[in-house]
Amino acid sequence: MGVSRRNLLSGAASAALLSVARGVNAQITPRQSLGPFYPITQPLDSDADLTFVEGLDGQASGEITHLHGYVADTNGNTIANARIEIWQCDAFGAYHHPHAGGGKDPHFQGYGKTLTDDQGRYRFKTIKPVVYPGRAPHIHMKISTATTELVTQIYVEGEETNERDFLLNAIRNKDAKESLIVPFKRNDSDASGELVAVFNPVLPSA
Repeated sequence: MGVSRRNLLSGAASAALLSVARGVNAQITPRQSLGPFYPITQPLDSDADLTFVEGLDGQASGEITHLHGYVADTNGNTIANARIEIWQCDAFGAYHHPHAGGGKDPHFQGYGKTLTDDQGRYRFKTIKPVVYPGRAPHIHMKISTATTELVTQIYVEGEETNERDFLLNAIRNKDAKESLIVPFKRNDSDASGELVAVFNPVLPSA
């Protein structure tokens, strides 16, 4: 089977990003709230593809998004075998959590996890986050290694409600704040019209 154009482009982009990571002393990614809807118990289906639920036919509602990047420390060293977890509301603004009604989209996992590879890279398939009462669209992310844990949130570039989000605007450092706001872009080479978002969290050096 041939390698798709999207995989080739993604691989080239990852290589470039890793090269930059290794040469730059970066700021630690700002910490954000875990929030009230982190899973009480992890769902049976909790893989890196949040757009399908095992045992059900159909795909999640919303704009399908490929979220990927790498995890590095402040010295630019990429971190292998880091545990990455994400969770977010569905396309109807509801979390899959017992305190939030259990979600409105049965085809959306709401939570997923993966490990970084030997070059610190990770990848999820999810949906573009949407507004829900009181918050700008965001994806929660928790990163765990043998020595540290960091919880943060990913925001959508160009979203008007970013300016009113209390958690995002609690970050006083402009560069730190902007590091959590990423483009969700269509891949012009992909006829599916799916989105791509790149987020590269930085952890403290050991």
